[in-house]
Order: sequence, then C-alpha cells, then structure tokens
Amino acid sequence: MRSPFAVSRMLKHAPAVRAGLPPAAALELDPDDPALHAARLAASAGDHRPAARLLAASRQQQDWALRSTHVWQLAKHTEHHPGWLDTWLNDSPQDPDALLVKSAWYIHHAWTIRTGHRAKDVAEDRFRAFFSVLHDAVPTLSEAARLNPGDPVPLQLALTHCRGIQAPREVFESYWAEALRRDPDDFDCHQSALQYLCDKWYGSHEEMFAFAERAAETAPEDSKLRLLPLIAAIEYVVVSEDDHTDGPVTEERVEAAIACAQALAARCVPGDPRTADVHNHLALVLSLWGRPHEALERFRAAGTHVTEFPWAYLSDEARTVFLEHREEVCLQIAADVPLFGTPPAPPAPPLGNPAADRDAAPATGAPAASASGTTADPAAASAPGSQRVWSLAVAAARPDTVAEGASMSGVPLRVAPAGSAHSHVERAPDTAPAKRSGFGAQTVTDAAGILTTGETWPTLVLHRSGERHGFSLVHKGKLTASHWWDPRAGITDHAEATATAEALALAYDLPDARPLTRLLRGSGDPRHQLDALLTALALPALPEGLDDRPEVLATTPGTRLVARRGLREGFHEALSGADARSATPTSATTYRTTGWWLLRSVGLVVLTGFAVYAWWSPDIGWFRAVLATLGAFYLAKQLINAVLHPGRGA
Repeated sequence: MRSPFAVSRMLKHAPAVRAGLPPAAALELDPDDPALHAARLAASAGDHRPAARLLAASRQQQDWALRSTHVWQLAKHTEHHPGWLDTWLNDSPQDPDALLVKSAWYIHHAWTIRTGHRAKDVAEDRFRAFFSVLHDAVPTLSEAARLNPGDPVPLQLALTHCRGIQAPREVFESYWAEALRRDPDDFDCHQSALQYLCDKWYGSHEEMFAFAERAAETAPEDSKLRLLPLIAAIEYVVVSEDDHTDGPVTEERVEAAIACAQALAARCVPGDPRTADVHNHLALVLSLWGRPHEALERFRAAGTHVTEFPWAYLSDEARTVFLEHREEVCLQIAADVPLFGTPPAPPAPPLGNPAADRDAAPATGAPAASASGTTADPAAASAPGSQRVWSLAVAAARPDTVAEGASMSGVPLRVAPAGSAHSHVERAPDTAPAKRSGFGAQTVTDAAGILTTGETWPTLVLHRSGERHGFSLVHKGKLTASHWWDPRAGITDHAEATATAEALALAYDLPDARPLTRLLRGSGDPRHQLDALLTALALPALPEGLDDRPEVLATTPGTRLVARRGLREGFHEALSGADARSATPTSATTYRTTGWWLLRSVGLVVLTGFAVYAWWSPDIGWFRAVLATLGAFYLAKQLINAVLHPGRGA
C-alpha cells in the first residue's frame, strides 16, 4: 500500500507524466497496413482478388515477414468471412497463396477450438476436434510448401502445426532444417521453433534459452532475432509456473536478454508497426522488472500499436492489460517525484510521423505494383481512415444541468444544446495541462462519470479511431457498457452484444433490447451502425463536420465553455459553499448542500486518521501531526456549528 504522501505525489504529477501518450481509444491491436486493410474489406464483400495480388506481390518481393503477417491476418478474417477463400480455391485450386491462407486457417481454427488454456484445463471433446482439424490441414499445407519451394512461411506454419499435433522431435528437426534452408534469418520460423523447445511444450527452459541466445549472437545488430532471448525470458518469468528464484536460468541471463532487446529497440523507428512487438515485449518486461522510466520509453515508442503477444499471456484483453501496465508505470514515476518537484518532460517527437505515414502510404515492404507494373490495389495507396481520435458525449439532460456537473470535472469542457432535451459535450483545450491536478477527469468518459453521479439521466460517449467507431455508456456515475464496431474484427459474440443491448435498453427505458442486439452485431459500415444506434435510442444526430475538424462544438450555436477550476479555487468554493456557476455570494439563509456535508465529513475522517497515525509514527514528525490535528478540529467545529445552527449559510 502506498503512503498518503506517495498518493499525493501521484495525483499531482501523473497528468504531466502521461503527457504525449496516445489516448486509450487510439490504441489498436495488431493494426493492418493499408494494403491489408483494403484486401480484408474486399474479402468481406466476397472479392478475393486484392488478397491474391497482395500475397503474390509479397512472394515475388520475398518479404517474408510481411507475407507471414498478411497470411495470418487473412486466415483470421476467414473465420468469420469464409466465402471469399472458397471462391479463390475454386477458381485457382493450385494457387500457392490460396493454399497457404487455407493452411493457416486450419491451424488458427484448430487453436480457436482448443483455446489458449493449459492442457489440463481443456475438455476432451475440444482436444478431439483440435486434432481432427490439424489432421485436415496436412495435405493443404504440404501442397503449399511444395508449390513454393523458396517460401519459409509454409515452414513456419508447419512448425506451429507439429507443436499442436504432438509430432516427435525428429519431425520437428526435419521441418526446422528445411526452414533454415529456405531462410536462415526468418524471425517467425525461429519464434515457432522456440515455442516447440520451451518447457511447456517439448523442451526445457535451458534448451529454449540456449536456442534463443545462439540465434541472437549470430544475428545482425538490426535483426529481430535479437528479440528472441527476451521472448524466452517472458516464457520463463511470466508464463512458466516454475519457481524462478532457484530455477535453471539465472537473473544475469534475463538481464542480458533485456539489454540485447534494448539495443535492438534503439535501432527501431518509434511508431513503426513492423517493430511494435519489440517495444511491446520490452514494455512488459521492464514494467514487471521494476524499471518504470525505461518501460515508459517503450510505451511511448509503441505509440498506438498494441501487439497481441506478450499481453495475451496475462489476459484475453490485450489492449486492457497494456493500458493497465502503462498507467501503473506512469503512477510509479509520478510517485517518485518530490511533491514540489518537476516530473520528467516527455521526449521531443521524432522527425516524421510513422503512424501518420502508415496511413498515407503502404508500409515498408508492402506491395506497390503487380507483375504488370500497375498499382496492385487502388485503395492500398490511401489510408483506411484518419487516425484522429474523437470522443463526444451525448448527455440526456439540458445544458444548464450538464454545466453544473461539468464545473466539477477538473477539465475544461464545451457543452452545447442538442435538440430540446439533450446536450453534446467535448473536451476543450487546457491552457495549463502540466499544472492540472491528478484529481478529476482525464477523458470525456471520466467527465461523464462525474456529470452523471447522483443523476438519473445517462450519457453515451461516442468514440472514433480510424475506421473504428464505438461508445461507452455511463449511467449514475459508472461505466456500464461499451462497444466497438471494427471492420477488421469478427461479429460480436451474441451473449456480449445482448448484455450491452440490455444495459442500453435499461438506461434509455426501451421495452425491447433485441433490435439493439442486432445493431451491435451488425457488420456494416461502423459509422452507419453508430448513426442507427443513435436513432434507435432517440438521441440527436451527430453534429455536422465532426469527421472533418476537431473541436466541432467550438462553432456550434449556444455552446458554453465550462473552464476547469484549479485545486485552490475548487477548495475555496467548497469551503465557502459558493455556487461554482455564480459569483454571487451565498445568502445567509441558504441551507448547506449535500456536497458541503460530504466534503467536511470525509475530510474529518481522513484528517483524524492521519493525525492519529502521525502522532503514533516517529517517521512523520510533530509539525505534520499538529497541522493534521488542527485541520481535524477545524472541520469538526464547522460540522458542530452546522448541526447547532442549520439555517445559517456556509
């Protein structure tokens, strides 16, 4: 448990430490490059030709890393949109790329059936189905490897396949030898082999580490093979259930793995999606290893790119656990800054913007032309959508009512009328963000929680990040539901969509949640789905120009700016009982508000507890103990006077 002083330092300095980090809504899990995004959209519509051109180009250019990513992502996409791949195979049954995607789909589908649980936690019927699907993959995978003898990606699949099928060591060795013959430096093949050799499968901790260290030692300085020892360290320290304090791998080897990965990360361009896994792996290990400053550097370098692994080792919600670790790192750094000190400033942004460049043109190595010299796919040269993130709240209350709560949010907000009974709310620029206290809201969703506390009306916070659209439902001060429409993801699970729909129906007094469930499980254009939801909930439409410019409410008629109040002003108003919306002094006959009683009661409990602890503990000192005691007596005197004279103003 942190001391009260550490908590106060965290609250004061955390916003400055977080400065420059992408907001939660901007984070993307294994985001597509534009060419892959266009191919998946076409596949959803039943057209396999963009995917065929995409994989043919990567094969011709021998960009095996990009090819592996495209194959796996297209295979995952097939889980929910199978028709396009069947059409492709019917048209070209001997196409090595189509066979490769089909092989990857077999393996992905098998592991989906098995789940990622340990063997002891997987039901017998799931194991039978798992092995059955893997057996079905054998002829397709063999044919894909035969038709393209120089491609290491089929061998990467084969190494993963033999791990699942429980192939003996000699089969693994034969696959590994063929993978080395095709490309001795292929990172994905090495990673698949490392999994086979780890203790939880068919090797040991020592064999896994030795394999990873040999590969890293002989690799070029900028090769991702230098990440392998860190992956082995995660398998040993994070995934393994063995005792690491007295295990076969020393702490020095883990430290060496971290140093090797850090040297590689120093050569990577921040924000580059092709090296995001380097920063994600390091961020996890450094945060667990008690090195928050170094971990924060890796979180910054990762930018908006969250990779499924290593975070999926800790939770099925990779984005959530990424955010949790990032926030904990920020709080650790803030807690170490003296209360009146200056937190470390974020580094200057690098020249160029890799994240924006990704949306403006295909990623490095992405196919730019087909064999005929024409553009491989017209949509590949453009972004799948702007990566600007917006959040806009739709409050089911009039602006005057909303403004009351907005003044307590701790951040500047714009409140605009939306129809006759609703309000739109957005964040306004903060003129002094570095001085903002850690108290209060950090996002529009946080602000909505403050707005709705003690109220009966709900607030729907709408989000957009690139092509994704979503919402957060905040009711009675709590986040009760959230949802994203993502064109790259599959259809939302029916039980999850039903629970979200029922929360919406309850908040907005709708008798039937089933139409909402259908909307949440829709696979159409995400913006159209969001507009349809607003109509179903009888909420006002989004303001015009929202997609074209930030701070759309700045030009909306009737908008009011509710500026944030500093800690001093808020404390003075709370003690004086003054209304935050008015400069008029409180009348002498005004009764005290619930907030007045609550603030002083909580303050009395906190100060009394701290005073007792301060007098008891030799580490606090008499001066702080006296201050806490006097503060407790002062609040107690105010409460006693209020009880004895209830009609007097505060």
